[in-house]
Amino acid sequence: MFGFFKKDKPAAPAAVDPALPETPPAAVPAVAQDSAPEAAAPKQSWAQRLRAGLSKTRTQIGGQLNALFSRTRVDDELLEELETLLITSDVGMDATTHLLDRLRERVRRERIEDPQRLREVLRAEMTALILPLEQALDTDAHKPFIIMIAGVNGAGKTTSIGKLAKHFQSQGKSVLLAAGDTFRAAAREQLETWGARNNVAVIAQDSGDPAAVVFDAVNAARARKIDIVLADTAGRLPTQLHLMEEIAKIKRVIAKADPSGPHEVLLVLDGNIGQNALAQVKAFDAAIGVTGLVMTKLDGTARGGVIAAIAKQHAPSRPIALRYIGVGEGVDDLQPFHAAEFVDALFEPPQSA
Repeated sequence: MFGFFKKDKPAAPAAVDPALPETPPAAVPAVAQDSAPEAAAPKQSWAQRLRAGLSKTRTQIGGQLNALFSRTRVDDELLEELETLLITSDVGMDATTHLLDRLRERVRRERIEDPQRLREVLRAEMTALILPLEQALDTDAHKPFIIMIAGVNGAGKTTSIGKLAKHFQSQGKSVLLAAGDTFRAAAREQLETWGARNNVAVIAQDSGDPAAVVFDAVNAARARKIDIVLADTAGRLPTQLHLMEEIAKIKRVIAKADPSGPHEVLLVLDGNIGQNALAQVKAFDAAIGVTGLVMTKLDGTARGGVIAAIAKQHAPSRPIALRYIGVGEGVDDLQPFHAAEFVDALFEPPQSA
């Protein structure tokens, strides 16, 4: 339901895989073309891009909400239809039940009769539900700060790593990428392209043990005094238990290279998969202890309600932070998650998108 640069030149090129392109970022056509439309168009604020990215969701869900809340009074029928709308918006049964219980209690206590007032109450309750997911990532506690990234194939994991590298560079941080997805050659090549574009070193191998690649990357980062290591891992389905164990091995090897690491374990989720995201979070958390989430592709047909479902699944004992959300293909379209901002973008009437 309902972005940036202080460039750090990579030191000691001998430690970087020879396959890393020597051409400057502007000469890498596969990625440089992506930014051409952005350069030609006026720069939009993140709030504007967020609203634009969620326009499909507002059109599909917001229109139905508008119809409900334009009624003359609050009654059981309105609440029942709202319950159905929330469930079909991927909010899920647990989160929907929580929200409806809160609404009914406040309708009785505050004697709410105006549907527009109920709309604002729903807005506030939705924000309160997902607010625990809003936790900024502090990368200053360790150097290098090691971030391990996991996710299934197709979720946008490797692209998100490239965007995160740009994001951290905008904060004046030096970044090193570890191409730990050795099972998919295109993943390494894609990561090297991002590295070339952002002038970031990439530790990679043509083949071999992904854990060994990440181990080398951590040691290289320590020797070069790099701030942040972004370690890619091979895409895995939660049901591939023997392959999930390989990702767990990478985490253990990182701890051997740095006993305090990894310092963040990010799981990348495709915003279009709906309630399946809950199963992915549960499986990856059990295998590697997920500490943060990245949700991509919210600019498509994703309803976004699964964010509420995730919040409810892990509340109140251990909310898993939703660190970043992505609402477009542009390099700046991956930004930290802010609950109120997200809900505001969803509740804005569709005609003003």
